[in-house]
Amino acid sequence: MEEKVLERWRDQDVFAESIRRRAGRPRWGFFEGPPTANGSPGSHHVLSRSFKDIFTRYRTMSGYYVERKGGWDCHGLPVELAVERELGFKNKHEIETYGIEKFNARCRESVFSHVDEWKRLTERVGVWIDMDNAYRTLDTSYIESVWWALKTIYEKDLLFEKLKVVPYCQP
Repeated sequence: MEEKVLERWRDQDVFAESIRRRAGRPRWGFFEGPPTANGSPGSHHVLSRSFKDIFTRYRTMSGYYVERKGGWDCHGLPVELAVERELGFKNKHEIETYGIEKFNARCRESVFSHVDEWKRLTERVGVWIDMDNAYRTLDTSYIESVWWALKTIYEKDLLFEKLKVVPYCQP
């Protein structure tokens, strides 16, 4: 039965139709806090994706226009650590020896290595989100939008310093 439902949704493009039918209605914004697709999705991802889907479906059923744009987190410590493991590095100095540009290129390649698995899982659990036109945190347009947002928040005196513990790696 599951496969029949998914096939019907695909054949009739039900997700796109649900958005099209609400064109011109009040907008409700949704940008996914994106996963890093350099690893396989797990059961905990099903839960988080389902929660996000609940809110967007509710707003859609309430008459809002909700685009539901997906995204991919393409940088950060998880990506770097995975590539370091793959290359067999034991310390940060080996990145410099390998070449920073070469290492960064390898990180960019690896970050999309499991996208197809993520797409299959997302469809399989019935989550409706546009992953074909996803934003990517390594794209210049995304990075510039973050800097624009920070500048705007700063200019409105809404940015402040606070202490927070975050993961990091020592050289």
